[in-house]
Amino acid sequence: MALPVAEWQGRTARLWAALDPALRERLAAASLHDAVRLGCDLLRTEEEAALVQLCHRAPTDKKPEAASWYREQGNREFKLGQYQAALRLYSKVASHELPGSPEVSVCFANRSAALLHLGHFEVCLEDIARAESHGYPDRLLPKVLLRKAECLLCLGRLQDAQDILRVLESKIALDGIMTAHLTRLKKLSQLKVKLGEKERCPEPAQEAHGGIQGEPEIWEENNRISGASSSLSLSFDAERGRHLVASQDIVPGQSLVKEEAFVSVLCPGESLPLQDGDTAWDTGATSADLYCHRCLRQLLASVPCQGCSYAKYCSQDCADMAWQQYHRTECSLGALLLTLGVFCHVALRTVLLAGFTEVSRLVAGSHRGDENFQNPEASCKPVSEAADAGAGSRGVPGCDSSGRYQSSYQALFHLLPHTEQHSPEHKFLCTLSVVALCKQLQAAGLEAAVLSQESPQQWSKPKTCEKTSDELSPELKTVAEAMLRHMLQLQCNAQAITVMQELGPGDGAVVDKKPVRLATALFPVLSLLNHSCCPNTSVSFSGTAATVRAVQPISSGQEVLHCYGPHWCRMRVAERQQLLSQYFFKCRCPACLEELESGVKSVVSIRNSFCCPKCQAKMQGEEDTLCCSNEACATSASRDHLSGRLQDLQQQIKKALDLLRVGKADQAIKMLLKCQRDAGTFLSPEHLLMGEMEDHLAQVYATLGKWQEAARHLKKSIEIVEMHHGPSSVETGHELFKLAQILFNGFAVSEALSTIQRAEGILSVHFGPQSAQIQELQEMKACLSELPRNILQRT
Repeated sequence: MALPVAEWQGRTARLWAALDPALRERLAAASLHDAVRLGCDLLRTEEEAALVQLCHRAPTDKKPEAASWYREQGNREFKLGQYQAALRLYSKVASHELPGSPEVSVCFANRSAALLHLGHFEVCLEDIARAESHGYPDRLLPKVLLRKAECLLCLGRLQDAQDILRVLESKIALDGIMTAHLTRLKKLSQLKVKLGEKERCPEPAQEAHGGIQGEPEIWEENNRISGASSSLSLSFDAERGRHLVASQDIVPGQSLVKEEAFVSVLCPGESLPLQDGDTAWDTGATSADLYCHRCLRQLLASVPCQGCSYAKYCSQDCADMAWQQYHRTECSLGALLLTLGVFCHVALRTVLLAGFTEVSRLVAGSHRGDENFQNPEASCKPVSEAADAGAGSRGVPGCDSSGRYQSSYQALFHLLPHTEQHSPEHKFLCTLSVVALCKQLQAAGLEAAVLSQESPQQWSKPKTCEKTSDELSPELKTVAEAMLRHMLQLQCNAQAITVMQELGPGDGAVVDKKPVRLATALFPVLSLLNHSCCPNTSVSFSGTAATVRAVQPISSGQEVLHCYGPHWCRMRVAERQQLLSQYFFKCRCPACLEELESGVKSVVSIRNSFCCPKCQAKMQGEEDTLCCSNEACATSASRDHLSGRLQDLQQQIKKALDLLRVGKADQAIKMLLKCQRDAGTFLSPEHLLMGEMEDHLAQVYATLGKWQEAARHLKKSIEIVEMHHGPSSVETGHELFKLAQILFNGFAVSEALSTIQRAEGILSVHFGPQSAQIQELQEMKACLSELPRNILQRT
């Protein structure tokens, strides 16, 4: 959720409506500095109290009773053999256990058992080490040591395994009650036999995961724009603002920008709002449970924050770095940050990462009216030319004194906040939110941490947050002003970090994935790219790093463009223009101009149209009643009626997929085939939903191992996807990847190899030659190519 919860938005809206009209007018025209000053006066005690109450609905403190509940659920799943579910529940236990409690070590030991069953041996050893370091009970140690020896054996670390087994034997021998260890002794003897076999027959060394590597990308960094290719230059003009242009011809697949986010905040994910009396404990997993809160790597066995139940990390190093950089300030304010939304959280983390010295310098510069802030039209030259003329204060906004545009706080600060174009109500909401947050920082005794006035030795868990109406210090008003600037900037400059997430359990032969918004971030260099509904680049992410690649040939002098979301293949021009209005510009890209000026109907309208229920010709018309385009037929139908049928059809498809998820594949096929027949009576054959149904049928047949049927349906889906998105689109690439998996599993060797080659060609352009999907395609190709020649000739 980017903005604050609905209840806080409602309160600020009512407060705004109750203000004197003259004061509203004054606020609407106020600078950021004056808005904060007025906001401090207008944030009343009752608003602060209401915000504290709202925070109770998003608790982030540790609760031992929650840990006990999650442990019971985890043990139940473990006994049922549902080790993945148990693993996630044990991680929730770890997040709620109080540091230093004896239960912490047991929690890590339980989680190590689930990891062993799942085959994650290295991570299992890490959890065993955590259990031992947290004082795991000596009476239970033989069980954990046995698990440790088994992991070491599986990893081929024979000498280490032998050492552990000797320790284990001595511990059991010293134990007076031998019967308690009979099961372990039996297991121990089995392990010793295995160990002896491994010593006699050493296995060949395993290749590292992902051993087949793609060709390394050729990369020469720009000496004027950090993280950008030398094939780009930075320009500025009054109409387009800062933008990137090609300084030489660029080919598809070429990397243009590689940038680490200056700041990123994990989106908490969808969860049901708590009602009075509800428990916050549930077994569901959101993004906050699945990804590292600092580096965004997927979590297997999370390392919990010592102070709150919310923040989770992939390693102790990540946890320590996050604490040092920002989490020592954010830790006790987790509920407040969840209540005020991701944009407010990003704004706070931005100033914490930048440091108060740099924040106050740039805020003071904005008050002085430097040209960089007030007159960006001072230079319209490419940055390479502007540098010679004295870039920085007189050059392109955001450049340093040498004319270099870096992925820095200075560049980020100069991104436009569009203060005059935001609605006064929105600006008021943002103002009260950052003022309320800064007041809580002051009340919790966190001001010194925010202002970087504490040494690391002084860092400790902050005091519990309490409401206050005390006047903000001048320094925190500066922080609030910077935060307000960043919160307003985010509407036009926030970048969604997306990840391809598996649909379903992820244990099938064919893996279906969809893009999911993982985090909200600010990338100063990536923000230089202007929008086009028909872009010439594609953006992909790895953790907190973004890579921009060309997906079309870009000629020297041509602008490099990125799609902000509304793509010409996915929505009509009216819908695109409506969505783009939030960015305060009207799109004039070739796709929009063609549809707006020539009256050409968009491909989305044509291909996603209804067809005549009688003769299957296209239905046409802009009014509520649609007419058949076949004059001999002249059938008419209500648009609302056809839209209702479409919604009913989508509900039936959802039910079919629910049947598949519970293992009722045959029933799912029958329902999908019926949906297909119904759809054919009122949807055009090229409608995207027709393609989705073919895709779903392919998925069901693949689940049953009917590879030829699965391939037949998926090929039909690919035809429709190509019509909508184009043969070289990322959507087509993902569908070809699935077809390659199906053909590989179905042993259709020659067709699989040709499909792999085509999928590789498309996906390498969008994601680079070393992406996970390319690696998997290359592994499939290598496996097929190693088959005996006589088999290859027969297929």
